[in-house]
Amino acid sequence: MRGSLLVDNIGELVTNSPGGDGPLGIRRDAALLVEDGEVAWIGPARDAPAADRRIDAEGGAVLPGFVDSHAHLVFAGDRAAEFAARMAGEPYTGGGIRTTVGATRAASDDELRATVRRLRGEAMRQGTTTIEIKSGYGLTVADEARSLRIAAEFTEDTTFLGAHVVPGEYADRPDDYVGMVCGPMLAAAAPYARWIDVFCERGAFDVDHARAILACGQAVGLGVRVHANQLGPGPGVQLGVELGAASVDHCTHLTDADVDALASTGTTWVSGFEPTTVATLLPGAEFSTRSPYPDARRLLDAGATVALATDCNPGSSYTSSMPFCIALAVREMRMTPAEAVWAATAGGAAALRRTDVGRLARGARADLMILDAPSHLHLAYRPGVPLIRQVLHNGVPQCRQ
Repeated sequence: MRGSLLVDNIGELVTNSPGGDGPLGIRRDAALLVEDGEVAWIGPARDAPAADRRIDAEGGAVLPGFVDSHAHLVFAGDRAAEFAARMAGEPYTGGGIRTTVGATRAASDDELRATVRRLRGEAMRQGTTTIEIKSGYGLTVADEARSLRIAAEFTEDTTFLGAHVVPGEYADRPDDYVGMVCGPMLAAAAPYARWIDVFCERGAFDVDHARAILACGQAVGLGVRVHANQLGPGPGVQLGVELGAASVDHCTHLTDADVDALASTGTTWVSGFEPTTVATLLPGAEFSTRSPYPDARRLLDAGATVALATDCNPGSSYTSSMPFCIALAVREMRMTPAEAVWAATAGGAAALRRTDVGRLARGARADLMILDAPSHLHLAYRPGVPLIRQVLHNGVPQCRQ
């Protein structure tokens, strides 16, 4: 859709950029002009330039689109019974991943593609304009490559997670599986991936295997991400910081040394600043597994950069809703509403090392949402309510409630 587009009658404009009030860069009595898929102008509504088209925000808040930096959308099958068992008191161990692996291997490309399309659309309707998608439910050379090929149809942020768990056929030969991940699997997956990830956790991959896999990914130009410290204390956070990972994800069980290491990498990601290692928190997983929530307050007070993401997957966090994760972060993780919204937008962009999304400023991608509410506060204040009235992606309206 060509031509210019003016968004005005905005109740509150969240920019995550300098020039506004507070950490969210809030502007009031503002308008926003979109041209060629980018933000071309932001300023007082009274000074708004003429445009070819107009969207009346009707007094609703306008925010950058959510950036969901951790999601597992390429899968088949259903694990609702596993969820019910956990709600009845059975512990979560991560072992159910192998159930999804079997279903995913048996599914056709079209079946996998349909699942990704459904979940991507579901997320978009809830304000998510940028999403990372991992492989990790194929765990063969061919299945990991096709998972990433399908994911790349929906996002530019694809992550090779061949090191999700050791599949059953390699249960007694983990060294052989790591060799395959580092060799033919990586070679087949890398053309479709931007990132490499490892589940560094008891029952998955130890620190030596994780380091070897991530180093091989770095050697072929992939950025590093790490699943770390979800099920208990461990070396994953330290490994991520050591390797300059863009993000360490989960961060549920942290020592003081882990928190200090994350804080030491910096607190800001905007154009011109050095990359940080972001602590990406996934409260949907704790909700779905009845596990302790990460202590976001501890990380923020130490000076670490924090992101929020859904961890959308069929086993431990089957939600695509970033507003739900914001509400959990405020209620259960001691974040303020402003901190949670920043973490779900600019924080997610930092975790993906993207400067074109997660903020609204001249030259940024015109990804934004209009709320059926006057302020960002309502995302946590009214949990479970469909407040996203309209979404624009690359300046193009995607959906309207």
